[in-house]
Amino acid sequence: MNLTKNTRRAAAAALTVPLLLFTAACGSDDKDAGKTVADVQGKVGDEPSIKVAKDAKVAPDLVTKTLVEGDGEKVGDGTTVRVDYEGKMVKGQSLGSSWEIPPGPGKDAKGGKVAKGDARHQIVVEMNDQLPQMQRQLPVPVKVLEALKGQKAGSRVQIEGTVKSFIGEVPPGSQLKADDGMVYVVDIAGAKKIDKKAKVEGAQAKPEDGMPEVKAEGEKAATITVPKGEKAPADLKQQVLVKGKGKGKEVKKGDALVAQYTGVKWEDGKKFDSSWDHGGATTFQIGTGSVIKGWDDALVGKHVGDRVEIVIPPKLGYGAQPQSELAKNTLVFSVDIVDAF
Repeated sequence: MNLTKNTRRAAAAALTVPLLLFTAACGSDDKDAGKTVADVQGKVGDEPSIKVAKDAKVAPDLVTKTLVEGDGEKVGDGTTVRVDYEGKMVKGQSLGSSWEIPPGPGKDAKGGKVAKGDARHQIVVEMNDQLPQMQRQLPVPVKVLEALKGQKAGSRVQIEGTVKSFIGEVPPGSQLKADDGMVYVVDIAGAKKIDKKAKVEGAQAKPEDGMPEVKAEGEKAATITVPKGEKAPADLKQQVLVKGKGKGKEVKKGDALVAQYTGVKWEDGKKFDSSWDHGGATTFQIGTGSVIKGWDDALVGKHVGDRVEIVIPPKLGYGAQPQSELAKNTLVFSVDIVDAF
């Protein structure tokens, strides 16, 4: 169990549904090899303009071009990245964009553009050998992310190639052709190697009336004790148990938040998830709907170095997902905010 809307065991992996069922890719992706055909305009951080001549033909293998070189941390194996993306077929069809709101139920049924200044739903993912297994959760082909290795945070990167070079064999029944051209523009908004064993240090406050007791000791899941006979609250409750030393970075919407966490059910006090059970600190985007609403509501505005206890009613947890085994549960979390970028 975890925090994402898809209730998977990877808290950073709740990304938008891909427009294509991408498969394992093939082809070369030598940096700055070959020639690009798309004209890309715009500043890093702004939605790019991608223009391609109708008769343009992309190289058969992937071509990566650094449009703007940043001066941040270099992306390599084990680096966690936070990126914007925009994709386009050479023929003109959109392949998705972090500057767009995907279609959804209710008032957002038609989708639209993210308002200027608002946090975008970016990709936050660790660059490791598990990427190919995550393809169905990613809105871009894995090859797009792999092309970022060696680039620096703050860079804008253009990646072009054929459908086959991006995704391998074309799925049966697809309207795509193997030699159709695809163009992606990626902005590396942040990059960092995460200390998986990081945890919050400092004197811990006593729980407020009605709040569970938290004991976080060593490199293991915290022990959370729900008060006996106490009725689960109907609304979100939170308490900062440990205040970060010094002037820790304030967590803002859109940040990649790095956390150690443990979650238990209020009803029986049983643990259902902990980052320590999955190798340590995990990273996910906060404030953009990538995780359950109770986390977005409670953690934006907190600071790196804080330990926060959160009690989340079903309506702010998995209540809207009747298929989830936690749909009817009030959830209690202890969260150590160990970094944000």
